[in-house]
Amino acid sequence: MASIIFKRITAVFLTCLLLSACGGSDKSAENDKLSVVTTTGMIADVVKNVGKDSVQVQALMGPGVDPHLYKATQGDLGRLQRADIIFYNGLHLEGKMGEVFEKLERIKNVVPVAGRIDVSRLLSDPVYKDAHDPHVWFDVKLWSSTIEVVVEILSNEDPENAAFYQQNGKDFNTELQLLDNWVRTQISTVPLDKRIMITAHDAFNYFGRAYNIEVRGLQGISTLSEFGLKDRVDLVNFIVEKQIKAVFVETSVSQKNIDAIIEGCQQKGHDVIVGGYLYSDAMGAEGTPEGTYTGMVRANVNTIVKSLR
Repeated sequence: MASIIFKRITAVFLTCLLLSACGGSDKSAENDKLSVVTTTGMIADVVKNVGKDSVQVQALMGPGVDPHLYKATQGDLGRLQRADIIFYNGLHLEGKMGEVFEKLERIKNVVPVAGRIDVSRLLSDPVYKDAHDPHVWFDVKLWSSTIEVVVEILSNEDPENAAFYQQNGKDFNTELQLLDNWVRTQISTVPLDKRIMITAHDAFNYFGRAYNIEVRGLQGISTLSEFGLKDRVDLVNFIVEKQIKAVFVETSVSQKNIDAIIEGCQQKGHDVIVGGYLYSDAMGAEGTPEGTYTGMVRANVNTIVKSLR
């Protein structure tokens, strides 16, 4: 009973805190630039490419941050309150922030960028059949469809710069089409029988589908999901059977589970190494090539190709 009362009090407090900021925008403080807050760096990158200098963009989740586990801080709530527009991924990627977005939708333009992707193009969650895999950015062509959403929302909020946003959106879309072609070319250099990726969790299924690579993860599509001894044994047996020589660590997920897989393989007489670190749910540090979407994709592909070829 006490826990139920506490949750109700917390919900009421959150609602009051969020609603108290109605009308409190940072727009005037930034020389009339639109103030945009995003959850992940991948979304922020799309907004920056479309809005350029006309938009002030801030991502809540930086390098190495797992969006599945992320909880909004008091500082985050303030940033969300002051934003003109909030973009988030949706598809339950930011699971622990769902209630915050529901409250903010009453007073803010809150947009899930993956929300308009046709359901037929989404992958289902193998555990929860009514849910979908949220890691859509790993299929470059699929991720490019979010550009249209960002262009539309920015243009509606700032119609004077609509033509500017539309042209920037076209340019970025062209850049991503070239990136998609580059990924396909690089992956094609890996023999088909060696195109098997082992990762900490199932973040790369869209990548696997788009570029013809078999992907196996220890955990499910969310790092909130649990895995048991059988899951670990099955993955070890698969690696040994296929004589896979490298597995991958994700920068936003603890390495200990992958280390356990490596140890299990060694106990069966098969040596497997860490093939490299992949950016999965978060990009690299700001100011580095990996701190952009295109740079992150290129870094991942180079690591994968080098380790599997």
